[in-house]
Amino acid sequence: MKVFLIGPVRNVTEEERDRIGNHVKNLESLGHKVHWSIRDVDQVDPIGLRICLDNLRGMRESDEVHVWWNPASQGSIFDLGMALALGKKVVMINTSQFQHTENKSFTNVLLALQRIDQSVLYDHYPSDMSKDQLQQLLDHINQI
Repeated sequence: MKVFLIGPVRNVTEEERDRIGNHVKNLESLGHKVHWSIRDVDQVDPIGLRICLDNLRGMRESDEVHVWWNPASQGSIFDLGMALALGKKVVMINTSQFQHTENKSFTNVLLALQRIDQSVLYDHYPSDMSKDQLQQLLDHINQI
């Protein structure tokens, strides 16, 4: 399996980098190929667009996307949007560090994605799922 790993780069803490690195090592020891931007993409880019395009290429080639969530990471937010737009299965690897927030948030989106069959979203929305059907699905997710 090919995995694209989303995680903080610019402001990654040493602890985060170590824990993400352990996740990567574990996946690779099981024979999976992992694209980890901090390791696999040249981070010298005065604008950042090439990094985004390199990540897009790596994500397109992946089977699923693993996320080490840090809500302060702007790049992670951008990459999460790409993953959703590409219809990739999203696996949050540090779920235990987060709780549902009172207001809408990307943290809530990630936590909700862990509780549902994501193919339901990608197989039906937006082409043949009505707004009412989508609202029913979202109401169901909120009850889980």
